[in-house]
Amino acid sequence: MNIMLPFINQKIGRIRWRISKLDSMLALLTMLCILALLGNPLFAQERPNFLVIVADDMGYSDMGMFGGEISTPNLDALAQQGVRYTNYYVAPTCSPTRAMLMSGMDNHLAGMGNMYERIAPNQEGQPGYEGVLNHQIAPLPAILKANGYHTYMAGKWHLGKSPEHIPAARGFERDFTLLDAAGAHFSRKPYDDANDETQFTADGKYIDKLPKGYYSSKTFTDKMIEFIESNRGDGKPFFAYMAHQAPHDPLQVPDDWLRKYKGRYDAGWDKIREQRLARMKEMNLIPEIAENAHRIWYVPDWDELTGMAQVTLARKMEIYAAMVEYLDMEIGKLVDYLRDTDQLDNTYIIFFSDNGPESNDKVSNVKGKKASAFANWLAKTYDTDFASWGRKGSFVAYGPPWAQVSATPFWMFKGTMNEGGIRSPLVIVDPKHTNAGSINHHALLHVKDLAPTLLDLANIEPPRQFNGHDVLPMQGASWADMIGGKTPSPRTEDDWLAFEFWHCMTVRKGDWKLTWMPKPVGKDDWRLVNLARDPGERHDLSAENPGKVKELLAHWESYVAENNVILPNRTQYDGLEEKLPPRPPVDGSWPPGPELNYGGEESEDD
Repeated sequence: MNIMLPFINQKIGRIRWRISKLDSMLALLTMLCILALLGNPLFAQERPNFLVIVADDMGYSDMGMFGGEISTPNLDALAQQGVRYTNYYVAPTCSPTRAMLMSGMDNHLAGMGNMYERIAPNQEGQPGYEGVLNHQIAPLPAILKANGYHTYMAGKWHLGKSPEHIPAARGFERDFTLLDAAGAHFSRKPYDDANDETQFTADGKYIDKLPKGYYSSKTFTDKMIEFIESNRGDGKPFFAYMAHQAPHDPLQVPDDWLRKYKGRYDAGWDKIREQRLARMKEMNLIPEIAENAHRIWYVPDWDELTGMAQVTLARKMEIYAAMVEYLDMEIGKLVDYLRDTDQLDNTYIIFFSDNGPESNDKVSNVKGKKASAFANWLAKTYDTDFASWGRKGSFVAYGPPWAQVSATPFWMFKGTMNEGGIRSPLVIVDPKHTNAGSINHHALLHVKDLAPTLLDLANIEPPRQFNGHDVLPMQGASWADMIGGKTPSPRTEDDWLAFEFWHCMTVRKGDWKLTWMPKPVGKDDWRLVNLARDPGERHDLSAENPGKVKELLAHWESYVAENNVILPNRTQYDGLEEKLPPRPPVDGSWPPGPELNYGGEESEDD
């Protein structure tokens, strides 16, 4: 027996070694499986959700936490839980902004070098000017979907109507979508005479009937909640694109909201703008030395209007404010749903407006001008009677005077490269509530940054090939480190941004901004301002700073070359100088002439 012991011990040792080796191999295989699952897009319980909420034509200072008097408790709560960013830029109109959001690219490369409704003759057929979200880019929802995300959209698309360009074809798993630029909020009445009805899709199919009780802000929110709820608990994260139509005109609200702001705007646009400016200073949103932009030259002093004119014009802003508050309520409903279902703590929320406030009130502002064909169509299609304003089937817009209030303290509004047209309020809430309640003045941000930011936060590399063909590399800068509190900005002081639309051009670098605006809004020449001291763009400093002008012009030339910018040979500004009242004399006297009419005294010529 003793002779056999060494042999037996050796056998036992080998068995133990084999068992130990087997255990090690099993442990290694287990670890590899875990790592594989963690790297698999389908294993996504800890990957974040994304909720991107876009308002349509909402002004910079409309919400309470950006200085507005409109009640927006839900947006204000998001601002308190997250961070407000004061230097965030979008395009001056809707579809270019949306193209950049979906692509991470400049609009001239993504297919929206111009809106499809406004393509100039020399831009027709050129790459980047297709008027739809083109195939040079990889759409954000498609990338996320390919990497294990649910992708949902409810709201306005405006990036193409044909089957190959609707949301379902560009990566959205579920959708309920208005394909057009705008339309009625209670029905399929169109926004202009180019269409008989607005077009909608639902889950990739064109529909000709809207849900019962349809109202844009409510129905879009209900649909988004339905989409998220349908897959809740399956372990996959979601990207939810909540693209609201409000507060784009026509201004319409449910009947019980019509009088919510009765009398609130009787003080007039000048006083309301002053009050907003004061609140913005109290909130540290703008510097103490900031002044409001000059009042637009064709907008009269409120006190010069008749009492009836004041009542009529104040009513427009009352309806607009009610529409914004209703939108806020629906945003709150969606956030409450996420909180009640324990999804909020893993969700990034991003809110902004697609461009500045809409100034077009769809009627002639000048006495003696004949009604346009569009105005005649409008009168036949919608109820434009004062008593009906805001109701289902009516059409009213608030026009340039109130648009400039919404843009406080900035100059101009939608459709321009002035700050009122392209600077948007931005609120970001991250799951960790990093720097909650703070204001970031340092970061220079752009809407094309959003796609690379979300991919970075989801740990997804932007592709260079998609659907079997090469795509352009994303141009935007990721905000992931900024949102996480690691850096105040994704850009340095040497970085710059440039934009072009309708022959309106601008470059911003640091506090300096160089802008070209066609007449009559601009002077058909470059104009230099320092936004830190002059956010209202009141003072042209180009003559005193020729070196800075030269520096920014060099950046402009680089932008044109890199982004295939084709300046249009026809724009919305052509002939506008003849339609608007003349600018006031250089001595600043007012009014420019009796022909101006916003409901005041009749012109002597009538």
